[in-house]
Amino acid sequence: MISRPVVMLVQQNAVKAVPIAKPLNLAVRVECTRCSTRGVCIPDGLKTKTPDTLDGVFGKSRKIRRGEAIYRAGDTFHSLYITRAGSSKTVAMHRDGREQITGFQITGEFLGMEGIGTGKHTIDAIALEDSVVCAVPFKGLETLGEHDKDFQRHLHKIMSREIVRESALLMLIGSMTAEERVAAFLINLSKRFNDRGYSPAEFHLKMTREEIGCHLGLKLETVSRMFSKLQQRGLIEMHGKQTRIIDIQGLDSV
Repeated sequence: MISRPVVMLVQQNAVKAVPIAKPLNLAVRVECTRCSTRGVCIPDGLKTKTPDTLDGVFGKSRKIRRGEAIYRAGDTFHSLYITRAGSSKTVAMHRDGREQITGFQITGEFLGMEGIGTGKHTIDAIALEDSVVCAVPFKGLETLGEHDKDFQRHLHKIMSREIVRESALLMLIGSMTAEERVAAFLINLSKRFNDRGYSPAEFHLKMTREEIGCHLGLKLETVSRMFSKLQQRGLIEMHGKQTRIIDIQGLDSV
């Protein structure tokens, strides 16, 4: 289970209590029926079916320490992975040895889809903090999809989101200024935390500024300068990695 401390946000003269994303309890043995990310894996239509249908597909969790690999480029593709608690980064290696961080994953998001086409993973997935991931055998997902069209559509939606996310990264790097890239990065995280039921306005960045720069195609110094500029404009407030979005509309319009 995930502990969710609550922050009070004032929006349009109404006080709203929302949890801040801060996973604490990394116990591995949590059944699907009690897992906080169950709704991400299993669509509503499948929840009413017998648990036997899910045997061998969901619930295979393991703990990953900070800096450890969930999988490596070149590993044979067997499973998709969902982050049940914690966060991770995916890293591609250029031929000249340079690294490119292709994405950051938070609680409730899938990893490993790049291995479906070739049968091998093409990037590394590394834990940014002590995390728990569920390995979901892809053959089991395919079998479920053959017998349950609602689940098949659910799986296709997950894959579609990953494609859209990769396209968004290309847009960030190719057509935006440094300030726009950093602002869009924060807006993207805000929306994803909101989708998971966490606060869209206050969260803790698990990645370093150097890693953010590697993701956005910016130097470390540029990332730090852009964060300072956004703070000076009154759009965000940062204390170390603790981030608060003060004016989300203003940030979105950068």
